[in-house]
Amino acid sequence: MRRIDCHVHLVGDGTSGSGCWIRLRSMLHKLQARLMLKGAGISGVTPGKGLDEAYAAALKGMVESAPSLDAVCLLAQDIPYTDSGEALPEKGGFYVPNEYLFSVVDTAPGLFIPTVSIHPGKPGAMEELEACIEKGGKLLKLLPNCLNVDCSHRKYQKFWERIAEAGILFLSHTGGEMTLPVLKPEYANPENLVLPLECGVTVIAAHCAGRSGLRDPDYTEILLGMFDKYPNLYGDNSAFSGFNRCRTAARVLQSEMTGRILHGSDFPIPVTGLGLCKMGLISKQDHKKAASESNPLERDCIIKKAMGFDEASFTKVGELLAGQA
Repeated sequence: MRRIDCHVHLVGDGTSGSGCWIRLRSMLHKLQARLMLKGAGISGVTPGKGLDEAYAAALKGMVESAPSLDAVCLLAQDIPYTDSGEALPEKGGFYVPNEYLFSVVDTAPGLFIPTVSIHPGKPGAMEELEACIEKGGKLLKLLPNCLNVDCSHRKYQKFWERIAEAGILFLSHTGGEMTLPVLKPEYANPENLVLPLECGVTVIAAHCAGRSGLRDPDYTEILLGMFDKYPNLYGDNSAFSGFNRCRTAARVLQSEMTGRILHGSDFPIPVTGLGLCKMGLISKQDHKKAASESNPLERDCIIKKAMGFDEASFTKVGELLAGQA
């Protein structure tokens, strides 16, 4: 089975006609964007100045040169909608159309696994889903708390049933969020995913439902308790190598559920491992080894292995995709 990073964001600024956009609302957001791009090894480019092509090319090179990876799940990003289906682009942090995602995937189909993003409450959601299935979409990614998606509302049942029928995996953000505007904080609770799970969808709870900010509720214990009830539920360890989610890493590693955790980086979120080292979850030697690696995708793999995540965490996504093909 291929070793896969299940959580890699596609980002663009629309300068190539991609339709992408990024909304940097404050100086803090602009600083965050610069730090992310720098940490991702994309220098000399800022939003509005050719980010589309620079980002896609740099990411392709990183996947090709990462010895611990064979492919990444590349994520589109939809915009928020109201409960009645009205678009709220002004409430979104960034946008990556599914059409652009597929165009990037076509440049390296062996490296990039298309992960579409469709708000189930938008007008024409089912038609867009069918089009994405036809084009080869393998996963669906949503941030329910940021996009205003009540995943367990019965009006979305047919959407989830079609997802399950098509064998598409559902990668859902769980837990707090600091980098994007949050519309419904309560949708960060993994219990919001009950209906998709009951419809037979294989669900991956991104970030294992932990905190992002200091004041976020911590839903990790709820998620860990749900694993026994739902065999089609998994978590990912995305962003565990950063500063604000290393506390969740400790909780997960102390549990008996590490076999249900998949490898994800959350690229382009910076990968440091410093917080993990301070907490004693990786050694100083491992931290130094990771810091010497210039490729952030490979650096994250080094850190995850040092934490104790085994080879199965890297290959499980491939097994799930193969099993539902």
